[in-house]
Amino acid sequence: MAASKKTLRTCSNGHQYVKSSDCPTCPTCEQERKPDTGFLSLLSAPARRALERHGITSLQQLSKYSEKEILQFHGMGPASLPKLRTALKENGLSFKD
Repeated sequence: MAASKKTLRTCSNGHQYVKSSDCPTCPTCEQERKPDTGFLSLLSAPARRALERHGITSLQQLSKYSEKEILQFHGMGPASLPKLRTALKENGLSFKD
């Protein structure tokens, strides 16, 4: 298998970073926009972006989806589900059946 070619890139904010994929996300910008609190702060950047892309920014919105639906989102993996379940439970909510 051939090694991926890494390229040096510069984001619109002037941060330089190296990527080997087509992903345009700047890691510095992504870290700067990570929430300090709330359930989204518990997730990896791809999982957080997956929820945000679907307009899910609150636990109330999350509770309208089933676990199966959430796992279908690009960027969401099974490792995020226990964190989401716990956050929902702590707030008296759960995933849709």
